[in-house]
Order: sequence, then structure tokens, then C-alpha cells
Amino acid sequence: MRSRFDEQLALLNRKLIEMGAMCEEVIALAAKALSEGGELASRVAPLDAEIDHLERDIESLCLKLLLQQQPVARDLRQISAALKMITDMERIGDQAEDIAEIIEFMDGRSVAECAYIGEMARAAIKMVTESVDAYVRQDVGLAESVIDYDDVVDDYFIKVRSALIGLIAAHPDDGEYAIDLLMIAKYFERIGDHATNIAEWVVFSVTGVHKSEEIQQY
Repeated sequence: MRSRFDEQLALLNRKLIEMGAMCEEVIALAAKALSEGGELASRVAPLDAEIDHLERDIESLCLKLLLQQQPVARDLRQISAALKMITDMERIGDQAEDIAEIIEFMDGRSVAECAYIGEMARAAIKMVTESVDAYVRQDVGLAESVIDYDDVVDDYFIKVRSALIGLIAAHPDDGEYAIDLLMIAKYFERIGDHATNIAEWVVFSVTGVHKSEEIQQY
């Protein structure tokens, strides 16, 4: 019975890693579309649909493990964390699609007039990549560095907002374009928040302590 349970846990681990890799891919694609335009952006939605499908598969597997097996404390933490992590991963895919949709309606204009957005995109991708790596390695130190790095993404958002205020002041006719860029930056900020959540659940799965509560679990 335990060997079967261990096999299913290993499958859960592989599927989470696969979903994390797809999240990295979809954000990278949306970020690349910022400079290369709508053709790339149109490839984001199908990838997000794959992420949604994988979320349902993983959720089903987690529920099966909880209902049909009797997980011990460490296993229970891992399964509970997985259920939380896939929610954040699915939302990362949604927000990458939101970015892509905005790009498709920007009539070929790039984000070159606000360089901070490109830097913010790279910072958000770094957070997602390292949060997934932290899960793979069960590396609490790496997860905590992801949590701390969210401040960098937040700082970029403040810089983007200030730059766009200046753009509107200098070019009032570009108000709609500036709002589009601000929305893109906001979605990257949210992606950073979701990567932070993933990292916090990695810490919980290893230690039994969730950062938001700082209390012992299970």
C-alpha cells in the first residue's frame, strides 16, 4: 500500500514540476511578445489552456491521495501545499494571457517607451523559476529568497507608474497606451505575488510552518 502511495506522490511531484515549467514558458512568451508583438501573444492562450487542464489533473490526484490513502504528517503537508500551489500557478497562466490580450490590442506598439516593464518582466520570471526550483529541491533558503525578491518587483511597479505619469504629462494623447502599459505592469506585479505564495507553500511543505501565520501546522 505504501509503495503505491509513494508512486502516486512521485507522480504528483512530476506533474507539479511540469505545471511549473509551463508557467515559466507562458510568462516568458508573454514577455517576449512585449517587444515582438501580437503573433507571439496569440500563442499564449493555448498554453494557458494546457495549464488549466493540468491544474484539474493535479487537483484530482491530490484528492485521490487524501481520500484513498492515509497520509502521514509530511505527506499531508506536501499534498496540501500542492493544492495551494496549483491555484497560484493557474492564476499565473491567466495573467500571462491577460498581458498577451493587451499586447494584441496595442496595434503593434512596443513597450520600448517604458524600459522598466521589460526589467519587471525579467524579475517576475526569475521569481517563478526560482519558486519552482525551490519546490523541486525542497530548498527553504531559495524559497525565502524568492519571498524577499518580491520587493524588487514591487519597486519596479512604482518606477513604471512614475514613468507613465511622466509620459501622460508629456504626451496627453498617449493616455490609452499608458493605461495599457500600467495594466501589463500590474499583471507582472501579481505574477510576483503568486510566485511568493508558491514559495511560502514550499516552506510550509518542508517545515510545517506557513510564513503568514508563523504557527506550527500538522
